[in-house]
Amino acid sequence: MQKSRSLPVTSTLKAAAVIAIGALALTGCTNASQAGPSSAASASGSANASFDPTTITKDDSLAAMVPAALKSKGTLTVGSDTSYAPAEFLGADGQTPVGYDVDIAKAIGATLGLKVQVQTAEFTGILPALGPKYDLGISSFTINAERLKAVNMVSYFNAGTAWAVQKGNPKKFSLDDVCGKSIGVQTGTTQEDPDLSGRNKKCAADGKPAINIVTLKNQTDVTTRLVNGSIDAMAADSPIIGYALAQTNGQLEKLGDVYDAAPQGIAVAKSDTALAALIQKTLTKLMADGSYKKILAGWGNAEGALTTSEVNPAAKS
Repeated sequence: MQKSRSLPVTSTLKAAAVIAIGALALTGCTNASQAGPSSAASASGSANASFDPTTITKDDSLAAMVPAALKSKGTLTVGSDTSYAPAEFLGADGQTPVGYDVDIAKAIGATLGLKVQVQTAEFTGILPALGPKYDLGISSFTINAERLKAVNMVSYFNAGTAWAVQKGNPKKFSLDDVCGKSIGVQTGTTQEDPDLSGRNKKCAADGKPAINIVTLKNQTDVTTRLVNGSIDAMAADSPIIGYALAQTNGQLEKLGDVYDAAPQGIAVAKSDTALAALIQKTLTKLMADGSYKKILAGWGNAEGALTTSEVNPAAKS
């Protein structure tokens, strides 16, 4: 079972991808948080690392492979839900996207001789807009079988699911007893479905109370809820949980071990196989010259590094 920030992509969504762009931009996909982030719980924080894309040398052979339309535009447009620190979030000015996903996007652009524009987008609206609006989707997308039917995925990072509770676990929360508890997740993630949805089915089958699954659009709001004690626990990608622990000044702690680790991928429109292949070649170069590992290490996530990048690798589910 794949984990991480994975949005299930249905056949209906695939068939209506272009039409969905406008609709998704106008409609919400979750119950928004009623409480604004507190300073203690905000996971947006300031950037831990500063990557300078001018340290990346343009690779003329790879740059020559950039599709004509993209080369003419001169800018690689990336869709990213910038609420998922430390992968992608807004910096101290509240406007500039930062994070290791953002730095990887910049490194890809620099290698190909392209400018990079990372645009903040709702997580659920990124994949349908690939092609017409975004060249790439870089937003901690887990590679899963359903997504591979809809888009090309280029593997670049490995993450699993982790859990957090308040420091000292004052509510005595246990993963062996989740029924009837309030658990926060970001909307569209596999922590929401199939993980918690599957646990809820078991609760029902066992005649136990249902889990109160609190789904919010922004991970920062989920973290805030946990710090404030309005939920019992939260589940998210392992790097996101680690960052939340650091940013909340010891108010939270990790619960249990990371499980269901799976690769994440850079998303490319299904029809654009040439661009997908080029992104894979570019990542391979960045891995070989050490730039890729340096970016991840700067954000404290070197443990998630892959040794090879693939286009549409086999998914566990």
